[in-house]
Amino acid sequence: MSNTEFPDGELRSEQEFIDGLYARVDALRGDTEESVTDALAQGNTPMQARLERDILVAERSGLLAALNAVDGSLCFGRIDLASGTAHHIGRIGIRADDAERTPVLIDWRADVARPFYLATGHTPMGLRRRRHITTEGGQVTALHDEFLDPDDRERTGHEDPSGDAVLLAALGSARTGRMGDIVQTIQAEQDEIIRAPYRGVLVVEGGPGTGKTAVALHRAAYLLYEHRELLARRAVLIVGPNPAFLGYIGEVLPALGETGVLLATVGELFPGVKATATDTPEAAAVKGAAAMAEVLAVVVRDRQALPDPVITVEHDREILMLDDGLVAVARERTRDARLPHNAAREHFEGHILNTLTELYAERVGTDPYDGTSLLDASDITQIRDDLAENPEVWSAIDQLWPRITPRRLVADFLAEPEGYVGAEDAAAIRRPVTRAWTVADVPLLDEAAELLGEDGRLARARAEREREEQVAYAQGVLELSYASRTYEFDDKEEGDPDGSEVLSAHDVIDAERFAERQEEEDFRSAAERAAADRSWAFGHIIVDEAQELSPMAWRLLMRRSPTRSMTLVGDPAQTAEAAGVGSWADILRPYVEDRWQHTRLRVNYRTPAEIMAVAAVVVRAERPDFEPPSSVRSTGVRPWARRVVDDLPGEVAKAVAEMTPSEGRLAVVAPRALHRALAARLDGVTAGVEPDLTRSVVLLDARQSKGLEFDSVLVVEPDRYGTSDLYVALTRATQRLGILYTGELPKGLVDGHMTG
Repeated sequence: MSNTEFPDGELRSEQEFIDGLYARVDALRGDTEESVTDALAQGNTPMQARLERDILVAERSGLLAALNAVDGSLCFGRIDLASGTAHHIGRIGIRADDAERTPVLIDWRADVARPFYLATGHTPMGLRRRRHITTEGGQVTALHDEFLDPDDRERTGHEDPSGDAVLLAALGSARTGRMGDIVQTIQAEQDEIIRAPYRGVLVVEGGPGTGKTAVALHRAAYLLYEHRELLARRAVLIVGPNPAFLGYIGEVLPALGETGVLLATVGELFPGVKATATDTPEAAAVKGAAAMAEVLAVVVRDRQALPDPVITVEHDREILMLDDGLVAVARERTRDARLPHNAAREHFEGHILNTLTELYAERVGTDPYDGTSLLDASDITQIRDDLAENPEVWSAIDQLWPRITPRRLVADFLAEPEGYVGAEDAAAIRRPVTRAWTVADVPLLDEAAELLGEDGRLARARAEREREEQVAYAQGVLELSYASRTYEFDDKEEGDPDGSEVLSAHDVIDAERFAERQEEEDFRSAAERAAADRSWAFGHIIVDEAQELSPMAWRLLMRRSPTRSMTLVGDPAQTAEAAGVGSWADILRPYVEDRWQHTRLRVNYRTPAEIMAVAAVVVRAERPDFEPPSSVRSTGVRPWARRVVDDLPGEVAKAVAEMTPSEGRLAVVAPRALHRALAARLDGVTAGVEPDLTRSVVLLDARQSKGLEFDSVLVVEPDRYGTSDLYVALTRATQRLGILYTGELPKGLVDGHMTG
């Protein structure tokens, strides 16, 4: 856009700055790509150098992701200090290409940028003016100025006395099906949470629309910025309630320049398993109960069997008998080591081999006249070595102390849970061994892995096999290289110096060293390595909808956070899962006692007052003292409810046609049992566990809608929901809410807040 199109001097000045900034971005993008490539090509380096490289790659990769997302408001503000200095604020920090590396754009997370979010007329924090810059496609479209010094008489014609214009515009804008960042509109109470110390457990409680998810994501970005070295190595884990939610938030952190984050549901936190099946509420509650940890411990102990009544081993024509007394001694001595089951097996093997050696030595090496031993120490050692080669010995050990995988243990338990849980609970969780895993199964698998451990010898043997395969592969590469070089040499004329100096790879490196170099280099990001490693300890963990997690899920997450550096966000009023703990104290007491911080967000930025009033009466029908968050805006559009006498799918289709916005998104929130019939009547709408939220109309159940927001929402058959689920469904809309029902409205909805 040319300057002549900006008769306003303030607009023109900011546009010139933005134009220069984008020119710098283009140059910076190429430099950043080159620096990442160079860092990854460093090859085999000492540990400290590799750590520095990993940090650089994490930082530069994040910067590159942000530079590639510059369609957003790269620069969104300016602060003018009373001293006369001015700073532009943006999503990332950019410096000039000069000797002093002068800051051109200040990262929103830097301390110098903090007054942009916190300064007020009462506490100006050294500011004279705060400017909000609105851009679209790199073009300045609006300015909003707040003058914080009452004695300052300068005016620009862009005054925003209330300071709310930018916030309200953002709240009223059409949704895209993807969460955007809030760096331009972070409020003071949110900023305090975002910048809170990363150590310890911070609980952020807030009702629908209070921005707790956005705050949690921006907190992740801030922590990665403030503690780069630590978190580049250990990564940040963000746990969401379902795959749709993770897709919804997936673009926020990359747009802020951060890629060192693993996003996952609880059902994805056991490497090699992705939960795809669904439990009944009753089964999920049983599996999620804290008592399941002890149940699985008993299941493991029961696999450490005793003979019934004896196990016989034939060795060198002698029959040796292992009775329950002998095996019980070996078992208790092994258990005394307090090792996980598989890791302890080596001890059990040693005790059984010693027992069989004593039995055999007594049988064949005792003087029949005086009962003295005829065998010396070397004879005893030889007998033990021979027994260790006997397949019947290992068959007996496998019966008494088998190697078990977590998947096999949990699958077998769920196939036959009787005897470990009550009859009613057993009926709820019983299922065939071949069935797919559910989300509630994953904490059980993790608990089983903790109880079982790994046989160290098997791990070493596996590593050695992998090593041999790598060496064999390296040998093949070197042989190909040698053949290629030999061909090149043979093709030269005799005496040609270029031919006589050709070296093969064999001249400078052998296969083992070549394999070592490949093995030592792991170019995966910390987040990618963490996803494949069950024992990974994250630098920080953020849990959204934390009130929904079961006690068993919390055991899994606490193993991933031995330092207890966590941010938990949620709303106990929205607890819907039967296994959900709900109470923060109950969640945290077993792990940190009372050593945790709690803060509450009380302002609803998403849900208009008209819709929030309807949602509140639903909860108050069950909890009269319930106080919802306070909405900051009103649209003047009242929610409506309509009873359907016939053809519910057809009425839903009509309502969708009426409610679908020209821009933005509409969600139809209906019980899962109705999805197939509704999808058949809605053009382009599909039913599934991972809906495409970018489509103009999307079909969800109440729990899929958690954490999401839409311009309009149509709730179908509200009387089929529990109070918490209905509260969630009713509070997803930013503009309009409609309800269709065939039976009766839930208690509380029939009042003056609704239109018919």
